[in-house]
Amino acid sequence: MTSPHVPAQPYSVPWALVAGLSAMALLWPLTGLTGIFGTGAPRAFLIIGITAAVWIGVVGLGSVPRPVLTLTLTGVAYGLVAAAMGQLLPALGGFTGPGAPAWTVLPALLFDALWGAVAGLAAAGVQRLRGAGR
Repeated sequence: MTSPHVPAQPYSVPWALVAGLSAMALLWPLTGLTGIFGTGAPRAFLIIGITAAVWIGVVGLGSVPRPVLTLTLTGVAYGLVAAAMGQLLPALGGFTGPGAPAWTVLPALLFDALWGAVAGLAAAGVQRLRGAGR
């Protein structure tokens, strides 16, 4: 008898989840266009805080396998989405907009990957506290 649920491979990455979580980069242009959260540092801290809480909550409470790898890749994808939005919506500025030097894309992607890895460590800690990492 076969099960309709196919277990994930030990080294598989939930790509749909990576794509979904990286779409939170769209909060930057959305809040910039609508004026929600204001401007400057308060807006940045709110967006970063909301994104981190969602990433850690979804992966940590959702018992996602390989949380550090998953959120590191999510960070890279987030950076790619942000870079694309910087090119498509130049009025919103950012590190990777049309006026920015091309070399800024790589450090931005590395920073986003690091940010994702730190969030992944926090999510792994949540999983461990819940006993889901066993």
